[in-house]
Amino acid sequence: MPKILSVNAGSSSLKFKLYAMPAEDVVISGLVDRIGHSDCIFTYEYQGTKHKSVQAVQNHTEAVQLVTDALLDSGAIRDKSEIVGIGHRVAHGGRDYTQSTEITPVVQQKIDELSDMSPLHNPVNLLGIEAFEKLLPDAREVAVFDTSFHSTIPSKAYMYALPFEYYEKYGIRRYGFHGQSHQYIYSEVNRRYDRDFSRKIISCHLGNGASVCAIKDGKSVNTSMGFTPLAGLVMGTRSGDVDPNILPFLAEKEDLSAADVRQILNHKSGLLGLSGVSNDVRDVLKAEADGNKRAELALQVYVHQIQTYIAAYTADLGGLQTLVFTAGVGEHSAPIRERVCAALGYLGVKIDADANQDNDLDISAADSRVKVLVIPTNEELVIARETEKVLDS
Repeated sequence: MPKILSVNAGSSSLKFKLYAMPAEDVVISGLVDRIGHSDCIFTYEYQGTKHKSVQAVQNHTEAVQLVTDALLDSGAIRDKSEIVGIGHRVAHGGRDYTQSTEITPVVQQKIDELSDMSPLHNPVNLLGIEAFEKLLPDAREVAVFDTSFHSTIPSKAYMYALPFEYYEKYGIRRYGFHGQSHQYIYSEVNRRYDRDFSRKIISCHLGNGASVCAIKDGKSVNTSMGFTPLAGLVMGTRSGDVDPNILPFLAEKEDLSAADVRQILNHKSGLLGLSGVSNDVRDVLKAEADGNKRAELALQVYVHQIQTYIAAYTADLGGLQTLVFTAGVGEHSAPIRERVCAALGYLGVKIDADANQDNDLDISAADSRVKVLVIPTNEELVIARETEKVLDS
């Protein structure tokens, strides 16, 4: 049975899952965390047994070597040749890549060029590609772009009201991200329910990074992230939407460079910037319970922004059949789901308090006109499916 390796390379991490296809069985999965440090943590699970080690891992090439050794030593594979394909999550495909594509030197060069649009993600995605290319040279590599699922968004939703020449010259437009997650959510709703619930879906991917996506008949028609993953919702450390004139105002008042402003918006804003406590929703909820007013305000802004996008995207869809919460916060934070849904009664959204507290799949109240679901995302499975599709084409 051919095996496909799904890879998600971060700046200091490497997440992987090996699938036996087409059965989609997970053979082994794991994470190399804190790459570049002497106390890098490597964890993996194989046949129900979890393994953990701490060691120095200086770069992504060493991390890939660690993963490759574990695949062989554990018995997950007998020979490297069993892995026929490696699917890589790549953040930004720009206008060039509206679907997953096999990686060639030309594709690698383009991913590198697109780093201008996604400086926090594309460069490290490329590191993962190059490292596996060296250590598993016989496996075909496929780029699965975050942006591809959103290539169906109409121009009225993706264009910014800037001089048109900037769209022509630089491709400045809304692209959207978390594509694999939103794609998986649609596939799961479609698999579990009939068309009464799968035609008009709003998917809320709420983690440290967060986005909302409107999905109509299986296609993304709008999403909250934009030209970069900074736009849209309030996130852990990212600002989400702000008045663009704030940026030159701050630069002038605080004598900030473009890099300084970028650092503030991406790393010092969001829940962390508003609360002064943490970028983690759990910490901010605890601080609020302890009487911290800034934490309370941060959560109010956070929830209100999610509600605003859900309302707007219901208009884009011409109604709402299913509302889905996914990713770390969406899957595990009953208080956030409760607060978001509390103001959506006019859309027909009503949740069952007990089901919500238990993180059930279906948290809809019996009289809710909209189905409200909690579905754990599985971006790695989408990567494996997309890789298999490209290899078979």
